[in-house]
Formats: sequence, C-alpha cells, structure tokens
Amino acid sequence: MAATTRPSKQPRLAANTQPTQQQNIIIQFTSHADGEPTGPQLDVPHDVTPAQLQQLLNNLLENEEKLPYALYINDQELVAATLGEWLLASNTSVEAALQILYQPQSLFRVRPVSRCSSSMPGHSEAVLHLRFSPDAAQLASGSGDGTLRIWDAHTHTPVRTYQHKNTWVLVVAWSPDGALVAAGDKHGGVFVYDPTTDAQPRVLKGHNKWITSLAWEPVHRAYPCRRLASGSKDNTIRVWDVDKRVCLFSMASHTALVSAVVWGGQGLLYSASRDTTVRVWDDTNGKLVRVLQGHGHWVNALAVSSEHALRTGAHVAHKSEVVVADGLDAGSPQAVAQVRYDTLTGGAPERLVSGSDDFTMFMWSPGTEKKPVARLTGHVQLINDVRFSPDGRWLASASFDKGIKVFVVVFVTSFGVCYLFSNIPHTTPQQQQTVVEWQDGGICSQLACPCGSCIPVGMVCR
Repeated sequence: MAATTRPSKQPRLAANTQPTQQQNIIIQFTSHADGEPTGPQLDVPHDVTPAQLQQLLNNLLENEEKLPYALYINDQELVAATLGEWLLASNTSVEAALQILYQPQSLFRVRPVSRCSSSMPGHSEAVLHLRFSPDAAQLASGSGDGTLRIWDAHTHTPVRTYQHKNTWVLVVAWSPDGALVAAGDKHGGVFVYDPTTDAQPRVLKGHNKWITSLAWEPVHRAYPCRRLASGSKDNTIRVWDVDKRVCLFSMASHTALVSAVVWGGQGLLYSASRDTTVRVWDDTNGKLVRVLQGHGHWVNALAVSSEHALRTGAHVAHKSEVVVADGLDAGSPQAVAQVRYDTLTGGAPERLVSGSDDFTMFMWSPGTEKKPVARLTGHVQLINDVRFSPDGRWLASASFDKGIKVFVVVFVTSFGVCYLFSNIPHTTPQQQQTVVEWQDGGICSQLACPCGSCIPVGMVCR
C-alpha cells in the first residue's frame, strides 16, 4: 500500500505582537481623569473607527447627549482611519487587552440655533405678535386668547399677564426707553402698560377698526417716551400723548388699510398702505410732507436703516465712552441715544425700504425726495417683511416664494450715483467694496464713497 502523504501541520503562531487584518481586538476603555476602567472588556473588529469607538463609549457611559471624546493609546492620540491601521502603524502589541484612555473634548457645548432652548407655555390661542424689550431682558407677546404676557427672557418664565376682554391682541410695542409697553387689539383699542406693575392700563380710544401697527417716538427726540403712533384698518394714523391719554393729531389721507407705521429719527413719520403709497409726515403736527409712489400693489412692510438705534434707544450692550451732543446732559439717556443714532447713520440721511405685493422693494430717501433711489427685485411672489441689520449694512426681505434675500444697503450722493456701502467706519478691504449704479446714464467724474476710503468696483448703466 502506498504511503499517504499527511498534510503538514500549520505553523505554531508566535505570541501575537501585531494585529492581522482579520483578527478582532480586545479593548478596555479607561478614564483619563482617574484611571478607572469603564465597562467590561470588549471584543471589537480591527476596522472599527474612532467615531464608532466614541459612540460605543457614549453608550457605556449612558450619556443622554452624545459627547465627543479624544482617545489615547500609549499616550498617543488615536487619529487613524481604523483601530487596526493605527496599531499596525505604531507596532503596538495586542497580546493583552488594549487599554484606551478617553478624555471629553468639550464639557460645555453651545447649542446650535436650530435647536429650541426653551418653551414658554401659557397662551391658550395663537400667538400673534412678539417684541423684545430694548434691553432684551423681557419679551412681550400678544395672543388670540385676549392676553398680553410679559416674560423674563433669561429664565423663560412669565412675569405678568394682562387681560383684554373678548378680543385679540394683534400688535405690541415697547417704548425705546423700556418704561412702557403698548398693545393694539382687534376692536381698535390701544392700551399702554407699565410692565413693572399690575396697574390698569392707559386706554387710548379713537380708532374704529383693528390696530395694524404701533410706533414710539425715539428716545433721542424726546425722553421719556410719551408719544405713540398707531395705524389702523380705518385708514388713519393717530399720534397719542400716553400720559394725558389724548390724541394729539390724526392723519387721514390714506384711502385703504394702513399696513405699517415707522417713527423715524429725523422728525418724520412713515406710513405704508394698501392704497399702494408710502406717506411721509411731520411728527410735530401731522402735516403731510410727501407721498412716495411707485408700487403697483399693496405695500406690506416698511424698514428704516436706523431702526436698531431707534428701537433700543440708550440701551447698549457694553459700556463705552459717550460723546455728548450739544445741549444735552452728560450721560443722560437722550444723549446716549443721540450718539448711537448719529454713529449708526454716519451723518447720512435715513433710508427707507418698502416691500409690496408687486414682488418688489423700493428704497427711498424720504427726508429729501419723493422718487425712489433704487428698485430691488428678485422675489417672484409678494413680500411680507423687510428688515435692516443692526449695523445698517444689510437689508433682508421675506417673501411668499419661500425665499429670503439679503441686499447691501444703498446710499445716494449729490452726484446722482447709488453707492452700496456701510455707514459704519470702514476698517478692512472687504468692507471697502462699493457697487455703483448709474441713475441717469451720464458720466460722473467724482466717484467716491462719503466715507472717503471706498473704491468703486463695478458699475451698470441704466
């Protein structure tokens, strides 16, 4: 019988000093802080990634919110694509359980803006309007349940609740000095509250249809704030003395609903209406100064370039040296508000933007002329709202086309040229860009931004 050839024995494996591409690895998580092991030893595949190890560690620690961890082996951070690759590259032995030290990378994480940080229940019907106080410490909300509620913006808890009988609170507005808050309701009533007390409101009656807009006189024009403007479905704007509870004057030249009222910083009131016009009024006597025409449909929204300074008055985010205007007491709220307004506008006239159902926006220089200085297009459905950024550099618009568009602001020089620039001091080359748009198709030999440092970078002839 022929002898059979026995297969040779597999070579005996030496002690495992390096991992192969197929074998699993026994690991032990250990806290970097106290050196104590975390959980049992685990058998993991060689191709496990650092991200997967972090997920496994979060599960072992039972973290409700997943935290990022830095992982270390032999005092070297695990940064390779997989654990096996790292061990091969570092020539690390896996004969015994591999100790992996972990250390949290960030114990205090900033929550992204997409996440709700708090919820404030209390209203029993739809919340229709919100406004922060000038110092951002409180929030006022008006609702269809007939209440005006004041909330603490830091603790997210209710402070006071004011009841309106059997009507909706449609619009709320804080006075720029922060002392009063006004509310307009569906029955045409305007109510002014002291948010520090539960006292009965000051009631201002005169409108016979619902209130659409409220605007307070700016602090730099008068302190304390005691004049309030209201717009209504009855086509009128009224200016009130809230202390005396009387209507000082009424403006009634609009022929349709007044959709927006803005109290500017140049002694002018601006109103928009469904009669397709924007009207400019003298805030001392209510006389019509000029009518701004150009829109082909309802005007829904107004924004003024200095609105942040007008809304917040003397409330500043940090202390700074105040240059006092002539005739004003040093450190007075009116002086601070005046300096903030002058700083924001840079000595230039206010710019007013109107948004309309005709899908367009117009930019105006309402204190000097009635023709629009720019027509802003791009939306394909009606425009609901327009807002300037706090520094006045940017304009944002919201539309039914589900889009938000952001524009650089526009200023008009005496040369008849539209400059897109910032009213704040230019400090970097990125802030010094200027876009020029011809107004009359002519040639202007003096192209210069009023700041003195801008250089035009482009132009388009009309």
